[in-house]
Order: sequence, then structure tokens, then C-alpha cells
Amino acid sequence: MTRLAQAKRVVIKIGSTLLVDRDTGRLRQSWLEGLADDLIDLRRDGTEVLVVSSGAIALGRAALGLPEGPLKLDQAQAAAAVGQIVLAGAYRDTLGARDASTAQVLLTLGDTEERRRYLNARNTINTLLRLGAIPVINENDTVATAEIRYGDNDRLAARVCSMASADCLVLLSDVDGFYTAAPEADAKARHIPEINRITPEIEAMAGDAGTEHSTGGMVTKLAAARIARGAGAHMVIADGKTDRPISAIANGARCTWFVAGDTPAAARKKWIAASLEPHGSITIDAGAATALGKGNSLLPAGVVAIAGKFNRGDAVIVCSIGDREIARGLVAYDHSDAAAISGRKSGEIAAILGYPGRSALIHRDDLVLTES
Repeated sequence: MTRLAQAKRVVIKIGSTLLVDRDTGRLRQSWLEGLADDLIDLRRDGTEVLVVSSGAIALGRAALGLPEGPLKLDQAQAAAAVGQIVLAGAYRDTLGARDASTAQVLLTLGDTEERRRYLNARNTINTLLRLGAIPVINENDTVATAEIRYGDNDRLAARVCSMASADCLVLLSDVDGFYTAAPEADAKARHIPEINRITPEIEAMAGDAGTEHSTGGMVTKLAAARIARGAGAHMVIADGKTDRPISAIANGARCTWFVAGDTPAAARKKWIAASLEPHGSITIDAGAATALGKGNSLLPAGVVAIAGKFNRGDAVIVCSIGDREIARGLVAYDHSDAAAISGRKSGEIAAILGYPGRSALIHRDDLVLTES
């Protein structure tokens, strides 16, 4: 409860069975109304909200009159194309009635893995949140090249959580948390309220891809927990069937928390400092070095030299005069553009490059000091 209340940015993943009536294939509008009330309450308390929503294929299947049972890939993609319009419209209308703007964002796993696409998606999401919109995110199933599998949005939600540097990931499902075994198959199954480490024992409890327990996505939820915790975000698995599922969590409903050891900012700094291979270096003057030490971004004016052939989003080493490493960061420009604006004021960037680029060469959120 405290973790959710203290979160500054929350990603909420909604399973298809919660949003779409299994018998009719229609949207569960009354449930969506309750969820919308919860989202507005979170925003009123100062929390930024992102939604990762399943449901497009289920809604499109009903609209196209496709048969029950597994769909072929082309059928699933066609259903997603039709259902995505219905899904986006439902969120727009329901949240719009509460004076909240919504935005549709369609992602593939590639968008969260390839650096340039990742940065574009991250910047778009951050801009939407800054402008007060609620991003409603789904996997772009219509262009997927692999089979569309149940539970993929669990992992996508975790990747979005990492991308957006969110504090908390909420997986709303048809189960109220993680158990030592499948509760429908084992009367002795015990609910686990908090997990601080994903051990081999915990993995064994989730079953495998062929078990009934994992049909509900518990294996993919563990994969999501690893991603979220690695990004410094707490994750909770909770029963979403109630009309106000987020309020229920806040009021102490049974659920399972996967606790992160770091904050999102600390986890991101570790990732930049230790996990990325640098593709070049930037040498800065003493004034810029002092500014970085105070927590400021690296501006072009303080740069005296550029080395290496790096692309926007690559990791680079930041050195003081004398080639002593003082920081590492993700650069906002390709090497040629970085060289062109080095030593110049940020207000001159548009005239030099022909487009209004970012004022910082490396933003403070993408930079970590490494000098001891």
C-alpha cells in the first residue's frame, strides 16, 4: 500500500479477461469506468499514470465474427487491427468524460531494444506525461513477426516501466498474487505476500510453459518482475476483477509485491555506468566539469573535443582536459552533429544543424559521475 502511494510514476497493465467479457466479446464498460476513477484518483494525488492494455485481439475477434479457439497469426493480426480502434476509443471516451486526455502508443519489443527507437519512444512517453496525457500502450500486434502469445503484455509492461523510469508496475490479473503452487490444483498452495529475490525455488513455484498454473501467465509475470526490479521498480500482482482494482490494492487487498532494491534513478545510473560499452568520448572544460558535479546536464558550450563515431543514444565517456574520465552518459546527438555544436551555445543549435535539437548534449538523467 505504501509503495503504491509513494510512487511518482506508475505503469498499470490490464489483462484481456478483465476488460473484455469472455462470453460476448464486448467491452466491460462498467469495469473500465471504475478503473478510470482509480486512474483519476492517482493523478489527483500527484502520480503520473501509464496504462498497458490488452484486449484488442479479443474485441476484434468479436467484431469480425472469428471462431473460438486459437487464431492463426494473420487472423490475430486482423483482429488486433480492428480491436485496437475500439480499445483506443473506449479509453478516450471514458477518460475524456473525466477531463483526462489520452494517447495511443503502439510498441513492439524491438522498440524497447534498439537504441534509437527506444529513445524516441521514451521521449514521446515523457512528453505526453509532461503535457498531462495518459498514454495507453499496447503491443503493435498487427506488425508482429512472431506468434502472438498470451502474457506478452506482462513483459511489454515491464519494459515500458523501465523505459519510463517508473517507480511501480501493477499487473492486474485474474489472480490475487503469487502462490507456492497452482491454488486450483493444490489445496495446500500458500499465498506469498512479498518476494525480495527471484530464486530458483520461486521459479519452480511458477511452473513451466506447459502447466495449468502458468497458463495464467505466472511465468511471464516472473519475467516481468525481473525486468521491473532490475529497473528499480516495485511490481505487484493483484486481482483486477473488482470494480475499483487500484483502490483495492491501496486499501490492503491481498496481492504479491516483488520488491526492488534500488530506485529507478539509481538502477538507470548503474546501467549506464557498468552495462553499456562506450562508443566514443567527449572532453569538457573545467567549468562544465564543475557543473556536472553539481548535478547539471552537459551543454555543448563546455565541450572542447569529440572522439569516436557514436550515434544518438550511445554511451560515451566524458573526460576532463587531460583525458581523465569523470562521467559516462547517453549522448543526444550523432558524433558529427555533436562536433558541429561543440563549444557553441544551446541557442545556436538550430542555426548550425538546421533543426531545433535538444539543448543538452547529455541530459543529467542520462549521465552518471564515475570519478572517485
